Amino acid sequence: MVLPRTYDSQNCSVARSLEVVGDRWTMLVIRTAFEGVRRFDDYQDALGIARNVLTDRLTRLCDEGILRKVPYQERPDRYEYRLTRKGVELWPAMMVLMRWGDRHYAPAGPPVIVAHAGCGGVLGDDLSCDACGKRLQPDEVETRPGPGAGL
Repeated sequence: MVLPRTYDSQNCSVARSLEVVGDRWTMLVIRTAFEGVRRFDDYQDALGIARNVLTDRLTRLCDEGILRKVPYQERPDRYEYRLTRKGVELWPAMMVLMRWGDRHYAPAGPPVIVAHAGCGGVLGDDLSCDACGKRLQPDEVETRPGPGAGL
């Protein structure tokens, strides 16, 4: 049985959320936004994504209020894509998904370590710093290569 592209008949928040963020490129665009990328060409370079696919995903994320388009240049008009509050709220889900992937699909160890910028401790499964115990937010972390980075 093939699932439809939308889940209108399901009264389920997971299904409704998947309508917005449930494809590979959308999640990777959001991940890249958390890494600090803001400009179209930088997204394309970071992801190796086709221009038309990237345009579609950025437009959809803006329409959904996850990103907002902010002008940074005139003549020609150029824009940055910045996470909104709604977009930032996806960070815990992104981190839990990353940690799950690290456990099950990174045999050489995590490719990326998310660390507390304040003390250097590592992000734990509960999204707290393993050194100081602080519950971490996206603006309080930094990334560094992990043991699986070179693979």
